[in-house]
Amino acid sequence: MRDFFQGSDTSTGAKARIEAGTLLRPEGLRHFLKATPVGAAAGKRPLVILLHGAGSSAAQLLGLRFPPSPLSLWLEIAEREHLVVIALDGSKRRGERAWNDSYAGVTANPQTDDTGFISAVIDRAIAEDEVDPARIYLMGVSKGGMMAYRAATEMAPRLAAFSVALAAMPVDSNCGPPRTPLPVLFMAGTADPFIPYTGRKFLYQFPIFSSLAAPMTSVEESVAVWRELAGLHGEPAVAAIPQRHPGAATRVTRYTWGGDPAALQVCLLKIDGGGHAEPSMVKRYPGLFSRFPGAQNGDIEAAEEAWAFFKDKRTVLE
Repeated sequence: MRDFFQGSDTSTGAKARIEAGTLLRPEGLRHFLKATPVGAAAGKRPLVILLHGAGSSAAQLLGLRFPPSPLSLWLEIAEREHLVVIALDGSKRRGERAWNDSYAGVTANPQTDDTGFISAVIDRAIAEDEVDPARIYLMGVSKGGMMAYRAATEMAPRLAAFSVALAAMPVDSNCGPPRTPLPVLFMAGTADPFIPYTGRKFLYQFPIFSSLAAPMTSVEESVAVWRELAGLHGEPAVAAIPQRHPGAATRVTRYTWGGDPAALQVCLLKIDGGGHAEPSMVKRYPGLFSRFPGAQNGDIEAAEEAWAFFKDKRTVLE
């Protein structure tokens, strides 16, 4: 019953320490949480930037607020792999933190330069935290994933790779189509009520949600945009992920275009039956959430999948 209402966390690894930070931007003071490993760095460290979903926060993303996000496992990865992880807060709009993402015409979006905020945080981390400029990675979930699309379009040369979970690209974009290829990891559920896998329709058709998003492409159309840009036209390598509990409501298939993990790759983790929940084996949302916003997969670990995708990739610095 406790798991049904409160969820569960069976992770046991040491965690990177968290400290709060601020950065003065033209729109005002912006906030973030930075996690750094306890041990001294042997060299320059990779940096992972995390972007939360609508109505959420950096604190929820790093497990400090209910319901703790499965992406809080990045704290253990940071300690184990000697990363710097920075979770950013969107600016407040109508009482909730939000992003000026790539969706044109969304009235709930603040009119802030969030790509500029991300870039400024990267600059500070390079200057103060021994971060490697060739190993900058970005991951966004839900509306944070929509913001990640915009940031990847506007600041592609600074990123070695990015990942989006539970997010698709807009039909009409604030920033135009991406122009620079990047390695991308997608995670998406076929039963997500907020991000329909087949696209176009969204709960925006109901008045209560009309300010949150606009028509979107299908997940596979979003994948195709980045595949075409990278010149990855062939058939993908396909791998079915074994179910940890046979007969579970969800099942994951990995589709990978590009065979070299150190080069351009596009990967889709398609979660059949998955709802609007980041997959995790050890950090489980309350069972009540399986009714809405849908089933959480327990066969893969979202943060570990992202790190496995990121770790060999580097930006070619001029």
